[in-house]
Amino acid sequence: MYKLIELTSGVCAADGFFADGIHVGLKKEGAKDIAFIYSDTLCDVASVFTTNKMFAAPIAHFRAKGDFQTNFVVINSKNANAMTGDAGVRDIDEVLATCQESIVNPVMSSTGVIGVRLPKQKIIDGMKLFDLNAKNPHEAAKAIMTTDTFSKEKAFRVELADGSAFHIGAMAKGAGMINPAMATMLCFITTDADVSKEIMQEILDEVTVTTFNAASVDGDTSTNDTVMVFANKKSKTFHKEAFKEALHAIMHFLALEMVRDGEGATKLVTYKVTGAKDNHEAEVVAKALSNSLLVKTALFGEDPNWGRIASTVGASGAEADPKTLTISFEDLCVYKRGELLFDAAMEDKAAAIMKKPRFTISCDLGLGNGAFEAYGCDLGYEYVKINADYRT
Repeated sequence: MYKLIELTSGVCAADGFFADGIHVGLKKEGAKDIAFIYSDTLCDVASVFTTNKMFAAPIAHFRAKGDFQTNFVVINSKNANAMTGDAGVRDIDEVLATCQESIVNPVMSSTGVIGVRLPKQKIIDGMKLFDLNAKNPHEAAKAIMTTDTFSKEKAFRVELADGSAFHIGAMAKGAGMINPAMATMLCFITTDADVSKEIMQEILDEVTVTTFNAASVDGDTSTNDTVMVFANKKSKTFHKEAFKEALHAIMHFLALEMVRDGEGATKLVTYKVTGAKDNHEAEVVAKALSNSLLVKTALFGEDPNWGRIASTVGASGAEADPKTLTISFEDLCVYKRGELLFDAAMEDKAAAIMKKPRFTISCDLGLGNGAFEAYGCDLGYEYVKINADYRT
């Protein structure tokens, strides 16, 4: 009925979208630090934001605009513009007032240190250098990075059975302060699909649950978590099921890339919970596992301490029973419904699994049909070092 063809053009994959990243002096040594995405026609925008009550000024500014269309977003790194009060919102107005004439209803997004006013003049001076005809999506993706060690992009051409097609592409940043609850993560998605704002928002809300909201690096929810989808409809083509699959594929990939790039992380782990009383309880257990510091440190030490898994399941608040619980590392079952299977030989096999950079820990609660997958990483010395020195 349709097929997804992977592209390498990021947020410029869709017709009519342009992007670039430049250096204005927010980062050291000439690193790119502000980016833009521009559409040559107006876009509908769907969005999800952090549920942190201390949400940043860019989110307050966006929400105050009400129902609107735009063709431009500027993103700065190194400064979150969070906990800056009404002055932080006014700073955004001042920056956006300098946008080029072809820009309509611009929006802004920020990431970086909390509690510091925007370096407005540097950003304003930098925006004058933007070439709105540039298609440099990889530079834009680099510019929004903070503690990320690599940029994160994904794009598809979606071809329908009748030969028509639309495109969807994205860039994201995130490596620390990652426990999206909306959904420091940012994601910007562009599409030329002819999708209504209402349907786009409906699909985004649904897909977020099993992608960004299922990812955790350190259990901390940022003040700035943002996902925006911009649709300029230029393809005049849409297929709801295909759009949903493409959006899910993009967001799932980017969510896992954030966890894989977790500050100091060496492991990407999928926590697969089945047999819960319902899906909500499965989600509670999976997220408890992905956020547990004791589990994370065991992962870092490559210690198959399945007792920490069992303890976290029991403390999660979901219904659980040691007589119905089964725990497995990949296909290796280490505990089954009250039966102790763990011996020296099995420990060696489990330890070998934990040396892998990516693996799955499964928990079958044996109580119902509820299921959920969450994604997490280990926590080691490098995470402490990065965050101890974050402002310096």
